Amino acid sequence: MATRRSTIPFGTPAPWLVLAASLTLAACSASRLPPSPPLPTLQSAAPAAAGTYVLQLGDAVSVKFYNSPELNEDVVVRPDGMISLQLIGDVKAAGLTPAALAADLTGRYVQELSNPRISVIVRQLGTPPIYVAGEVGRQGVLPLTGGMTLYQAIQQAGGFQITAQRKQVILIRRSPEGRANGHSVDVAAVESGEHPEQDIPLQPYDVVFVPTSFIADVDNFVDLYIKRALPVQPGVFLGP
Repeated sequence: MATRRSTIPFGTPAPWLVLAASLTLAACSASRLPPSPPLPTLQSAAPAAAGTYVLQLGDAVSVKFYNSPELNEDVVVRPDGMISLQLIGDVKAAGLTPAALAADLTGRYVQELSNPRISVIVRQLGTPPIYVAGEVGRQGVLPLTGGMTLYQAIQQAGGFQITAQRKQVILIRRSPEGRANGHSVDVAAVESGEHPEQDIPLQPYDVVFVPTSFIADVDNFVDLYIKRALPVQPGVFLGP
């Protein structure tokens, strides 16, 4: 099994889009490297202190207008982190506490209402997402259901493409310090049953990136890109 760890800045919106692009070349280079130490235990993000819950994607909230109840709304934080409200349109909600969002909304509605008094109440917590990108059937966001593992996430994303590098799937996880730790996991060994322990349970906002297979020699290239794409075998034209 080959594993590799790196640290990358993290914290921009929709980080998997940026990471997926930058890791494409990095993953190809990693396939040429010798084995590194076994995959370490991954860190989860530090829990928020009591009373400082921040809104997450999928959270359902009620926005209450005490002086203008006709504007009361129940909304859900969208995948882009925004909510839509009457009169002011889209507003960023993800990453803010309910109190901070209420204060932001109060400032925005000053232009529309006389003496706005607004509160934000969390009604239901959303299912935290994970992100799957690269050589899979369907790239994008998946809901993190209880106990979901790395391999299960790949299967839910449509499985591996024929061009996938199964031996070095990259898992990105944010540390408590807000940085993204990257790990290379040999998922081929999970599939074969050789190392089932590498089928790692995922955590909220994990990024799973499946790189393109590195073509080590001409025979592999012919098998991967030629033989499987042609309706007849090359020997029909080229001879034995």
